[in-house]
Amino acid sequence: MKKVLLPIFYLPPVSWFSVFLDNENEISLEQFENFPKQTYRNRAAIYGANGKLPLIIPIKHTGKREIKDIEISFAEDWQKLHWKSIKTAYQSTPYFEFYEDKLKSIFAEKILSLKDFNIKALGIILAILKTEKKYEFTTEYFKNPEAEDFREKFSAKSESEYEMPEYYQSFSDKNGFIKDLSILDLICNIGPESLTYIKNINKN
Repeated sequence: MKKVLLPIFYLPPVSWFSVFLDNENEISLEQFENFPKQTYRNRAAIYGANGKLPLIIPIKHTGKREIKDIEISFAEDWQKLHWKSIKTAYQSTPYFEFYEDKLKSIFAEKILSLKDFNIKALGIILAILKTEKKYEFTTEYFKNPEAEDFREKFSAKSESEYEMPEYYQSFSDKNGFIKDLSILDLICNIGPESLTYIKNINKN
């Protein structure tokens, strides 16, 4: 087994799951790092009618910096907006209707903690994928951990390093294949084949 340190993401990209679900990896999720802006910790990328569409969870600016202490802002009804965007993007995909109730439950309650919300969403995604994975949380912050460090590996701002086979996406006729979107894109489009796809991703 190999020790791996992963960031806690919101509806993570497919590449994150390829590391998280690798049977060789013993996973620790980072909860003591300082919250970096413009990352998948509070955003996810889906495939909208005009291409890649970011969904961003608004954060309260309380002065707290560690991921475990970051609070979500409900000044606007972002949950309703995110769900509407997801439904609009994926309602015509082969498997959206099959998973709709479970996906909608991600946004069913107001959870103040970003970490807790992301972990709840992760649990729902794992249930949809019909798989389980043991993981633990870090107990302190290490700048140079002994584990393989993936905290800065997945960028929301540049193209993914991971090679991924193309699968049909709702708007790919118009905009082409967009790789490494949120796990939502994969499960809505290829459903039960998602787990096999994730485990066959080529990790550079």
